[in-house]
Amino acid sequence: MKSLHTLLFIALLATWSCGGDTPEEAMDQGGVEEEGDNLIGTGNPGNDAIRLTDMPPTKDYPNASIDDWSYENGTFNYTVSGGYTLGRQTEDASSLMCANSEQGQHIHLIVDNEPYIAKYEPTFDHPMTNGEHYLLTFLSRSYHESIKTDKAHRAVKASVNNNSFSNPAPVTEPMLFYSRPKGTYTGKAETENVMLDFYPVNAPLGNEYQVKATVNGKDFMIDEWKPYYLQGLPMGETTITLTLMSGDSIVDTPLNPVVRTITLQELPTEAAGK
Repeated sequence: MKSLHTLLFIALLATWSCGGDTPEEAMDQGGVEEEGDNLIGTGNPGNDAIRLTDMPPTKDYPNASIDDWSYENGTFNYTVSGGYTLGRQTEDASSLMCANSEQGQHIHLIVDNEPYIAKYEPTFDHPMTNGEHYLLTFLSRSYHESIKTDKAHRAVKASVNNNSFSNPAPVTEPMLFYSRPKGTYTGKAETENVMLDFYPVNAPLGNEYQVKATVNGKDFMIDEWKPYYLQGLPMGETTITLTLMSGDSIVDTPLNPVVRTITLQELPTEAAGK
């Protein structure tokens, strides 16, 4: 019996020296450890796998402009210029390996704390409730990245009465509007690189203002206004909170913070190939 115990001990040492995983290591690699009838791990890599990385430089539109913008009888009307065309594919879309709209470049319209709507024509209907609203609209590339110039956006606080603007005025307080990600992302091409894009108004990022992005409980502090990739997101639901900060303090301003939940899912063919 003593000899048997010795042999078992030697075999166990050999297993460890050849790289066998301890239960904790198996968990880090997405393995499942059982404890009674409970599963301690579920194959989800967890928060540690989530990364925020710089998106590559994208097509520039220095002269893109919203020249005119109105809302009357439930209809928005835009006039755009400056080398920007609605419905056209942005030139570098195929090189970025992220979600892209087949319908091309479009307008983003954000009303208060609602998810944006995307419109590919300069005139469209969109009913709104009576009362005061904060509105941000900007020109977007086909892969949903905002054009980050003064002329390519409008931010107003307006009273709406019978689906028409009354006394719209430019937003004067610092504000942060959430744009992407949004909705459901399907397949490797969309889920590997999920674009994070937002729009600060009267809040230049840097020493004075920052954006805290909380992704499934993991915080990232952002002090530069540009698009980012979220990588390593798990399949299923992800919750993202964007908060406009000034140092360690949350900026006391309307619609701050904002929370969104998105969903990532595999293509059936990808899941079957595992």
